[in-house]
Amino acid sequence: MEINLNRVDYIQVGVTSQKTMRLLPAIGKTQKVAVADNDGILTCFGMKKGEAVPVFKTLPGQKISRMDLGGAAGTPQEKIFVCSGSQVRGFTKKGKQFLTFDANLTESINAMHVSGADLFVCASYIYNHYCDCKDQDYFLSGDKINDITCLTSETLTRPIPVLACQDRVLRVLQGSELAYDVEVPGPPSVLERYNKDGGEDILYGTTDGRIGLVQIGETAAATKWKIDSDSKKGGILCIDTYDIVGDGVSDILVGRDDGTVAVYGFDGANEPTLRYEHALSESVTSIQGGCVGKESYDEVLTVTYAGWVMGLTTEPQKAEVGPGDEVRMSKETLSKLEALRMELEQLQVKVQQGREQHQQTLLSKTAVCVVPTFSINDKFILCQDDASYSLTLEVQTAIDNLLLQSDVPIDLLDVDNNSSVVSFSECDSEVGRKSCAQIKQCSCLFALISSLCLQQPNGNFLLATYRCQANTTRLELKVRSIEGQYGTLQAYVTHRLQPKTCQVRQYQIKPLSLHQRAHNIDQERPMNRLSLVGQFSFAEIHSWVVFCLPEVPEKTPAGESVTFYFHNTFLGTQLQATYCKGEGHFKSDNISTISILSDVLSKEATKRKINLNVSYDINDDSVTHTLKMIHPKLEYQLVLARKVQLIDALKELQVHEGNADFLISEYRNILDESASLLEEYKKQPAHLERLYGMITDLFIDKFKFKGQNVKTKVSSLLEILDNYDLNSLLDFFNEA
Repeated sequence: MEINLNRVDYIQVGVTSQKTMRLLPAIGKTQKVAVADNDGILTCFGMKKGEAVPVFKTLPGQKISRMDLGGAAGTPQEKIFVCSGSQVRGFTKKGKQFLTFDANLTESINAMHVSGADLFVCASYIYNHYCDCKDQDYFLSGDKINDITCLTSETLTRPIPVLACQDRVLRVLQGSELAYDVEVPGPPSVLERYNKDGGEDILYGTTDGRIGLVQIGETAAATKWKIDSDSKKGGILCIDTYDIVGDGVSDILVGRDDGTVAVYGFDGANEPTLRYEHALSESVTSIQGGCVGKESYDEVLTVTYAGWVMGLTTEPQKAEVGPGDEVRMSKETLSKLEALRMELEQLQVKVQQGREQHQQTLLSKTAVCVVPTFSINDKFILCQDDASYSLTLEVQTAIDNLLLQSDVPIDLLDVDNNSSVVSFSECDSEVGRKSCAQIKQCSCLFALISSLCLQQPNGNFLLATYRCQANTTRLELKVRSIEGQYGTLQAYVTHRLQPKTCQVRQYQIKPLSLHQRAHNIDQERPMNRLSLVGQFSFAEIHSWVVFCLPEVPEKTPAGESVTFYFHNTFLGTQLQATYCKGEGHFKSDNISTISILSDVLSKEATKRKINLNVSYDINDDSVTHTLKMIHPKLEYQLVLARKVQLIDALKELQVHEGNADFLISEYRNILDESASLLEEYKKQPAHLERLYGMITDLFIDKFKFKGQNVKTKVSSLLEILDNYDLNSLLDFFNEA
């Protein structure tokens, strides 16, 4: 069934965090909306005669990170609970504060769930359960907690808290103990009960865009279905269930960090299918289904990062007009237009008065320059599909310029929805002086930043400027790093406000940056082993692993030892890391991975003046295994490069002869697919050179562990790669 929804804007609040909007329950009439922002303001409003009418509004305070509704069992859940820092406050639907509870946590609360007299709160790694504000249960998680919910059902003998943890696991608790965990395909960012009145089904959304439904029992869980991610779609920030179609089955409402709002229904086989999709310009932090604008018309209510509260309603907003028909506006529409005109006039007067006051202040001798602050929502995550890092920067106001600087070699990849104009500067002092004309196109502040970066030619491998179009508040970039090359990527963000200011964000490119956490690995592969023994503590070796590998929790794990599994998103090779106090053991089917770990860990130990006893167990079969894993990627890229090289010549022949009928079918196919071939080749810069580099590193690393220097034979290796044949390459590795 097709869904037709129309956008309606209600109000704007301050910058919002994830899951900070709720619809208050109502029967037979429109619902009121409670929304909280980072200014600490809780706003509740309802709709009256087509206008948003405030019910109550609290005073500013500490940032509100989460919101939930609660109430006594069997009664409407209309009490509003918000958390700020380590404090939880409760408000009635009319705005009266009835609860102030301090959880006495050393960290701020980032996830909360309320169920009757039970309060469940989570900091980064800590879970606490309170009943009537009295401490009940406590649990220390092995990785960062992103969200929490609690399941209740007639078939369950107890409430079941479920934690969504960054290490791709849902942890199911029993009291203060871990009952069991559920592996999910990506880092879960949000949890939601499928049936709000109770049940055992729980929905999860991941940071890489996957959605799934899991049935949670007291001793085990079962996955009912899951929706794989689309590489072009953003991560999941919020989920809700509501029958927006009206077929008696709850639909799934999804809000993503790229601004996409999606509605999933169910087909005859009870499989989820996409029914509706709408794109907003900002990330969607909260989503709810209900009736807000007008009675009898359901809608999907959303809140964006910048605080826009808007609905996608089933109420028709436009009437079709035939030839000769007059367009008549209702009194309600006319009153709306008149109110908007008056509000616009008042805003124009306020802006003019503010400008005049600002000019008078600048002319006075007591003028003080106030630097405007702005909030940035940023994300830097590894994408498994194309082995690249996605850098997303979202600002509450329009972005003017972005300067990207890196002291490590990285490739910038094309992003379809990025309309900014990018310019590159050569990273040496001579060309840096030649780039002054380009820099002058930017603001004075941005020119200063660029010139400072250009004065450091030895520390720059990338310097790129993005000039954004008007009203651009969200920018998405993709970069691909080279394993073994590690350093820092810096983003300098400048907004369009006056006076110009800039904020800097730093992102670490780790030595094994393309490795991603996994639940297990294939132990049957030929493995190389690296062992470290020395006078180091558990916390010290853990900090070294955190420095080398992404997705490792910064907090030292509980227990005496720990094991992590990884797989390389580019090649598909794998790594196992097991370590404890005084010992570390690493296994990989790629010699280059072992070589990088050995170099970096030895360097980190030397910094702390710790002597290491390093031993290796190299399996020569792993080299053949790795080359065979590289083979299909290298062969594909070579064929693609050759096809692209032929396109211009084939087009010239086609123009000269008038048609391409005389060509063989292979060449005709190249001409027919020329646009897609060029687009694919453009999206993968230096892909072939990167594969050549991996094979060269593998060749050098193989003989490095045998105490041989074979760098003089690299030229012969490159000749074989230019005339690539897998058997010839294997023979060269074996005979060298």
